[in-house]
This record gives sequence, C-alpha cells and structure tokens, in this order.
Amino acid sequence: MIPNQNKVAKVKHDFNGKITLAITGASGAGYALRLIECLIAANYQLYILCSSAGRIVLDTEVGIKIPGSPDAASQFFTEKYQAKAGQITVFGKEQWFSPVASGSAAPKQMVVCPCSTGTMSAICHGMSDNLIERAADVVIKERGQLILVVRETPFSTLHLQNMLSLSQQGVTIMPASPGFYHKAKSIDDLVDFMVGRILDHLGIEQEIMPRWGYS
Repeated sequence: MIPNQNKVAKVKHDFNGKITLAITGASGAGYALRLIECLIAANYQLYILCSSAGRIVLDTEVGIKIPGSPDAASQFFTEKYQAKAGQITVFGKEQWFSPVASGSAAPKQMVVCPCSTGTMSAICHGMSDNLIERAADVVIKERGQLILVVRETPFSTLHLQNMLSLSQQGVTIMPASPGFYHKAKSIDDLVDFMVGRILDHLGIEQEIMPRWGYS
C-alpha cells in the first residue's frame, strides 16, 4: 500500500510525566517562569493555564506579554524555552474539552504558582467557574497532588481557614516564603529556593537549591 503523502507524521516524545501549571494574578511571576524552565529541562510535558490577572502580572513584573490565543501562547512558550514539539500546551480559561477538565485525562500533579488568595478560595469551595478552578477540582477529586504556592501578606482569618480546609483535603499549601539560610545573593537565588522546594514535592530531582547541612 502506498502511504498517503498528505498525512503528516506525528512526532512522539517520551516525556517523564505530565504536570498542569496554573499561573494566577498573585505577585511572583518569576517563580512560574523558573518552574517552567526546570520542568522542561526535566523532560516533563506541561499544560499551562494562565488567568487574565496572571497575564497582567507577567507583563508588569517581568515584561512578558503572552499572546491571546492558546495556540499562539503555546508556540510562544515552546520557543522561549526551546521545548520539544508538543511539550507545552496552553489552554484558554474556557476550554472545557481540554484534558485538564476531565478526571480520565488530567495529569495527577498540578501546581498553582503563584496562587492568589481569590483562586485559593474558589478552589477551596469547588467553584469551577474557569479552567484553573476546574482543573484543581479534578486533581482533588481524583486524589492527585495539588500544590498551591500562595502569595499574600498578611493572611486574613478567612485565608487561613481556606488553607486549613484544603490541607485537610490533601492539598499542599506552600506559601511563597523563601528562606535565607543558603545566603542568597540575588533575587534569582530566592526564586530558586521556592522552585527547588516545589520540585522536591513533585518528586523531581533538582540541584538548583543547596540542601540543609550540605555544602
């Protein structure tokens, strides 16, 4: 049989796993970008979700303007991080037919980084009004691993109550509170502290942050 010349061969890559990364409107866009860089280097496939406020924070804090369409945004991140074909996919906030919206297809691991207290509240109460909230809801109900890198100060009683409720459901609450015992010399060092801790919890080997007690 003569192969169909019009068919395009699909490139298949063996990734180490899939992770959903949501970026919201809390301060700390640098954490998300460094996490993307490390996950791509570790050969993970990423599904990226970014809220409207998250896009504004990325532009404000690091001068990155994400294209409006999901396809263009996927291409943007793929080129920025020199990712493999299909390694990064960006979904819009109402793409309800995306894998992350379904318990049968969503990755078992998800990180919201940075996570606003508004997003945390919506996740806590199962709102599912947009794809970020729905994806988090799916991970919780499927007994997966959800990490919320919350960035706010001070925390109100309501914030703390939401954190307690989520923690009791198995969610990891990891406030963006970098340590200083590794003698940070730059903002990048502080970012690496937090990203290193996230990678540790995801079970991904990392060498960007020195461990306590080791030189």
